[in-house]
Amino acid sequence: QVQLVESGGGLVQAGGSLRLSCAVSGRPFSRYTMTWFRQAPGKERQFVAGINRNGGSTSYGDSVKGRFIISRDNAKNTVSLQMNSLEPEDTAVYYCAADDTSVVFTTSSMYDYWGQGTQVTVSS
Repeated sequence: QVQLVESGGGLVQAGGSLRLSCAVSGRPFSRYTMTWFRQAPGKERQFVAGINRNGGSTSYGDSVKGRFIISRDNAKNTVSLQMNSLEPEDTAVYYCAADDTSVVFTTSSMYDYWGQGTQVTVSS
């Protein structure tokens, strides 16, 4: 059974930074395309960032391009999301999601495995 656990969320002022991490159990981790989605209260789940199996290809949602960076460490079975220049609109629960695919998909329904989420709150 594949399990994902997010950490690193918290409260930060606008313009600040946070780094989220997702620890993944289940092998081989390198088979999984890894993604971050987020969901604010009353809103649909939104694609944030994704990285393919070998880390050679990344994708970002339009609202976070140039501010967020996704990375992975296959030796440690982790994926991270460095969030810079945070805005109040970034406030949401952030979820790590994975699936055994060769490319990054931006649709949440494409992913079978999800973490429990970590709260990110950005104050103005």
